[in-house]
Amino acid sequence: MTNISIDLEQYVLNHIDGENEILSDLNRQTHIKMLQPRMLSGHLQGQILKMFCLMINPQNILEIGTFTGYSAISMALGLRKKGATIDTIEINDEQEEFISSFIEKAGLSDVINLHIGSAIDIIPTLNKTYDLVFMDGDKRQYREYYQLVMNQLNPGGYILADNVLWDGKVAQPLDPNDTYTKEILAFNKMVQEDERVEKVILPFRDGISIIRKK
Repeated sequence: MTNISIDLEQYVLNHIDGENEILSDLNRQTHIKMLQPRMLSGHLQGQILKMFCLMINPQNILEIGTFTGYSAISMALGLRKKGATIDTIEINDEQEEFISSFIEKAGLSDVINLHIGSAIDIIPTLNKTYDLVFMDGDKRQYREYYQLVMNQLNPGGYILADNVLWDGKVAQPLDPNDTYTKEILAFNKMVQEDERVEKVILPFRDGISIIRKK
């Protein structure tokens, strides 16, 4: 990130709503206790996800890749429909207690359903349709996630796929051993060619693909 982009991001942070107290504590504890805290969505992305929820007004949300729960809690704070829920899937079982403790602190235990395990295995078992899907799991499995969730996404529903610019590597010469970039490129191409959806990429942070099922 350049000094200009750092300054601009700080300017933006100075001119948006402040961070929720629980989310602020979650942010801090993630940086203290987790090995890869940069995977956290953070305040700016959290606010954007919350705004998407306020705009879309979903009944059910599916999240692939919980990490420590920041994005799930952010989205939950944007839910307005009675009985609206979030199913969030995290593969790392060592984080279950940490995630659950913050969901409970936020008073969202009846809204956020945490599933531990492989999203590839869990998604077909969820007997539910979704208005919004946030994809932020293993980048090497994005195409598999996409094909699975498309069957459970309501017409007019949205998929938000994070990290689709992958530190700008998608626009650079490809290292043949870079499986992550290779998969992101293949995913972006698949979405671009999929006539079932409308799509645009928001060049924010690491890129978010906004995909709407027709």
